Amino acid sequence: MSDAIHLASLDRHDRRRMLRKALIRSAATVVILLIAYFALPMDHVSDAGAIVVLTGGAVGVVALCAWQVRQIIRSPTPEVRSAEALAVTLPVYLLGSATTIFLLSQMDTGSFNEALTRIDALYFTLTVFATVGFGDIAAVTQPARAVVTVMIVGNLVMLAVGVKLLTQAVKWGRALKDTREAGGDEMSPPASR
Repeated sequence: MSDAIHLASLDRHDRRRMLRKALIRSAATVVILLIAYFALPMDHVSDAGAIVVLTGGAVGVVALCAWQVRQIIRSPTPEVRSAEALAVTLPVYLLGSATTIFLLSQMDTGSFNEALTRIDALYFTLTVFATVGFGDIAAVTQPARAVVTVMIVGNLVMLAVGVKLLTQAVKWGRALKDTREAGGDEMSPPASR
């Protein structure tokens, strides 16, 4: 892209159109993910299949985060792209965690103090992520407690590192845009200060 647009320099109509497109893309992605979460047949996945799904999901979340950072840096409006990235990455992470909890419950029905449905798994994931932890659903077995512990650490990393990475990517994108506008060549992201 030759000339980077700056969000503030757009007229009100173009700015609203750009924001509306970002909101629609994010909402559509979340709706598709929710449909997949509730519709995909996960009730009778073998233990090996569950491990493959979970490993693939973890790799997918990391790849999505890396791709989102790259998109933010290259975007003409890194602020909008960063908000869109957060609106997509967070639900992907949460639904991936809910899938993990659901599959764990399916592999060993005694993992939690009650058998979990997909809604239960999503509810449990959200209460853990929000650090509410009502206690109505609890991990009982050692493997379940290990998975929930990893999930809690992942939540902290997602909140701390993820937010920092997105804000840093906005700064890198702005610096790249400023360099382009000044007539400089493309450069790699500057070191953070």
